[in-house]
This record gives sequence, C-alpha cells and structure tokens, in this order.
Amino acid sequence: LQSREVEDLAPDFKEKYFKQILDHFNYNSLGNGTYDQRYLITDQYWKKGNGPIFFYTGNEGDIWEFAQNSGFITELAAVQGALVIFAEHRYYGKSLPFGKDSFNIPKVGLLTVEQALADYAVMITELKKELEAQKCPVIVFGGSYGGMLSVYMRIRYPNIVTGALAASAPILSTAGLGDSRQFFQDVTADFEKFKPACRDAVQGAFQKLNTLAQQKDYRRIQSAFSLCKTPSTPKDIHQLNGFLRNAFTMMAMLDYPYSTHFMGSMPAFPVKVACETMLNGTDLMSALRDTVGIVYNSTGQLTCYDLYSLYVECADPTGCGLGFDSYAWDYQACTEIEMCYESNNVTDMFPPMTFTEQQREQYCSKRWGVVPRPGWLKTQFWGDDLSTASNIIFSNGDLDPWANGGIRKTLSPSLIAINIPEGAHHLDLRESNPNDPESVIVARKKESEIIAQWVQAAMKESS
Repeated sequence: LQSREVEDLAPDFKEKYFKQILDHFNYNSLGNGTYDQRYLITDQYWKKGNGPIFFYTGNEGDIWEFAQNSGFITELAAVQGALVIFAEHRYYGKSLPFGKDSFNIPKVGLLTVEQALADYAVMITELKKELEAQKCPVIVFGGSYGGMLSVYMRIRYPNIVTGALAASAPILSTAGLGDSRQFFQDVTADFEKFKPACRDAVQGAFQKLNTLAQQKDYRRIQSAFSLCKTPSTPKDIHQLNGFLRNAFTMMAMLDYPYSTHFMGSMPAFPVKVACETMLNGTDLMSALRDTVGIVYNSTGQLTCYDLYSLYVECADPTGCGLGFDSYAWDYQACTEIEMCYESNNVTDMFPPMTFTEQQREQYCSKRWGVVPRPGWLKTQFWGDDLSTASNIIFSNGDLDPWANGGIRKTLSPSLIAINIPEGAHHLDLRESNPNDPESVIVARKKESEIIAQWVQAAMKESS
C-alpha cells in the first residue's frame, strides 16, 4: 500500500523552503536571523485565488511522513478546490535551524510551541501574498501533536485561520489534566476488548519476567527474549520493560484495518495479530517476545534485540522514537508538553513504572538543563476552558489510547466532537480505503460538510 501512496502523492507535492525567522519573540537574541523551513505544496486541485487553503500544521517528524499518511486532506481538496500545504515543524525533518548543532544547549531553546505556531502564521501570511490568495480562507489540519497545534493556531491566530480539524489531539492530558494512569489503562483496554485472556497473558508474561529479574536469572531472561546482550542490572531490566511496553503502545495507536507503513510497518489489525500471537505461544515469555517482534522485527531479519538501540527512554513514557527527531520531542516533553503517564500492573497489564513530576524534573535538568513548568500549556492554550473558542472539530477514535486525553464531547455549536468507534490514531486523516469501517466514512463526511460551511461563511464575510 505504501509504495502506491507515495507514487500517488509524490508527483503532486513540490518540496520547497521558506525563509523563516529564527526567534519571533526576541529582537535582540538573533537579530533578524533566519533558517530554511521546509514545506510541501500542491495547487493541482486549487481554484486559483478563490478556493480555500488547507494547511497541515506539521508535528514531531519528517513532513513527508505526514503528507503520505494524510490522504483525506488531498481527497477533500479535490472536492473543495483547495490549495494544500504541509508545513514542517521547526527542529524536525530537514527544518533544523542550526543544522546538526540544533540540539546543543542553548540553541535548542528556540524549540517551543509558540515559535512553531508563529512560524506557521508567518508562512501562511507570506504565501498568501505570494500566491495572490489574500481572500482565501485557511483551514488548518493536524493529527496528534499536530492536531494540538491546529487547535492552538485557531485559538492564537483566529485572524489568520478560519477553522481547525484536530484529529486525535490530546490537548487535556498533555496539559497535565486528567488521570496519569489513563493512557496505559486505555492501551490495555484495546487488547482486553479483543479477548480478556490476551490481557491476562501479557500480564502473566511481565510477572514471570519480574520473578526472574528478582532472582537475577539474567541468562534465562536473555534467552527468553532473544536479547543481544545479557542484562546485568536493574537498569537493564527497566529498559527491557520500557522496550516491551512501547510495542503495545504502538500496536494500540496504529490499530488500523489494513497494513500501514507509518511510524514503522504494521500488519492489518495489529492488536488482533498481537493477541493471537500471545495466546498461541508455547510459553508466555517467548510469546511476549514474538508479539513485540510485530513492531521491532517486522521484516523478520533481526536475530536478536539490542535493547538500547531499538528503544530510547525519554521524557515521554509513550516513546520518543529514534534519531534527531527523538531529541526534539524529548526536549518538548521536558518543557511545555506534560506527559507524566505511568503504568502500575493494577489498572493496566504492564509492569509498575512511575513517571512523576519529580522524576521528570530530575531527568530534564540532567539531560537538557531545563526545569519543566507544569501548568504553562494549560495557561497559555486554555486547557479545558475552551468555551470562548470556535470553529474547531475534535475527532477521536475509540481504539486510540490518546483519545481520552482529548475532547470527547461537543462543547458548543462550533466546537464539535466527532467520535469514531472503530478508529485508531487519527484514522480519519488517512486516505479512503476499501477496508475503512463505516464509522470513519461517516466521520469524514461530517468533517467535510462542516469545513465547507466554514469556508462558505468566510468567503461571504470577505466579499
């Protein structure tokens, strides 16, 4: 599927770079210094000068990844005659303000939500001028953290953005609102829904691992999980637990009804595949090893697992990924984005792993020389007090462990929640697929109707 998606999309999008201001909020720090911000653009469906602009607020990764996995936006553009722009977030992909030095302290300090939003506001304003599109209303789209940015764009720059579709945007839980146990409880629920025995098997496997670790039977742990190196300390066991837990997080988030190549390669219905693997194993620990292999060894070519290179522990307990992008996200999780989520083996099937504000603070000051400021995101971007906002769609899928960290109820006639019973993480942004459940087809139809109304109303106002 992936190769077809790329072929379909790649020729349409032109990759370009925008001269972007380094520091929007301090005229002294870097003068008018600039960096090259990457964006993708296609005008192939655009009713020039009249059609709306669909602007994707890029999130924590290479912008091509999102463009190739958000086909709904181009499908909608074809219907509504829109110009489509996917903008890359500063410090991700190729938009590195200081090249390979971008993650040195203090250069990394320009990586904030506020700077990223200002980037998008400036880019939209300038491109509208260049393209003679001043009258064209802008609708922002985003998934996950990108969805949070879409919400924030509409709140912060309503003069520039007419409306926002925020798919799977956990704007509450990342602002420190809600229950810290919710996330891993919801990951567990996905597997439990498939079969309660699946949850029990996973829990049992982790308990066996824990018993062996207490007995310091590290050899046996190595052979059971096919590890490249024999673990030798509690730190190694902690790393192993994080590595294993992360695989379940990924399968729950990406539980799509067809195979995908987004944030890794996944089979169709990975939760179902995982549970079948878990329940058909001869013993629990090797079954657990084979189950996480769905994520870490999709090609089947790895002969052993190198714990520290396949999974990096960071300030986001749901995983930061690998490479430069993971540094950027780790820094954001140490500053504005709060994710003190924990597993406890009571409300979830995972080993007890705490991540308290105190642990976060210790890690972040050691790693980045920063002290997190809990509560800032809630102050700056309103948290759950959204009643004065307007024109935002919050879509969430019931299969997505991030969903309950977002807005699940409609708050006003123009702050609309759309819940997708069979949807995983921002399934509605993906291109149409013959295997789509009815609930996502209905959700997309509703989204396109609402967006069309916003665009129409904005056109009336400007004429």
